[in-house]
Amino acid sequence: MHRLLLLVALLAPLTVVADAVYRTVDAQGNVIFTDTPPADGSAADRIEIQRTNTVQPPPVTRPPEPVKTEPEVAAPEYEINITAPANETSFPMGPGNFSVSVSVQPALEKYDGLQLFMDGAPWGGPQRDSMWDLTNVFRGQHDITVGVIDKDGETLAMSPPVRVFVHRPSINFNRPKVLPKNPSKPK
Repeated sequence: MHRLLLLVALLAPLTVVADAVYRTVDAQGNVIFTDTPPADGSAADRIEIQRTNTVQPPPVTRPPEPVKTEPEVAAPEYEINITAPANETSFPMGPGNFSVSVSVQPALEKYDGLQLFMDGAPWGGPQRDSMWDLTNVFRGQHDITVGVIDKDGETLAMSPPVRVFVHRPSINFNRPKVLPKNPSKPK
């Protein structure tokens, strides 16, 4: 109990700062600390309190101005065009293989790449090479575009679309013809 009182007395903020603390021992042998001498005049040890060390807080300062670095260079204005195949090219019966190549001005920046899109969907991943060999393209009409993509996946420029037509064999043309049975022919 007395230790709890001691702890509370030491931790509680004091409104009046005393310059001494008195230590006494009661009849049961409990040590008592108090800021006043005992009222009954019994013996008490006076403990002088040292002045508490304090430090003034540092003055409030503004954060330093940011160091001005070189101005950010705007991304180059890319001009990108599909050079092959030509618009409205038809690829005859075959496996649906053809190549796509592009020209880009100015040259790609360090972390920029080229992304091929077929009918609005990405075909493969971004690359630095300006040529694609496409295989097994399904039959039909396809619109091809190529975009310049930055390292964050943002599209910086897009080529005008080129439409191609892929002709491939169909299973409809390879079916054997089934002739209807002639009901007038005897069995």
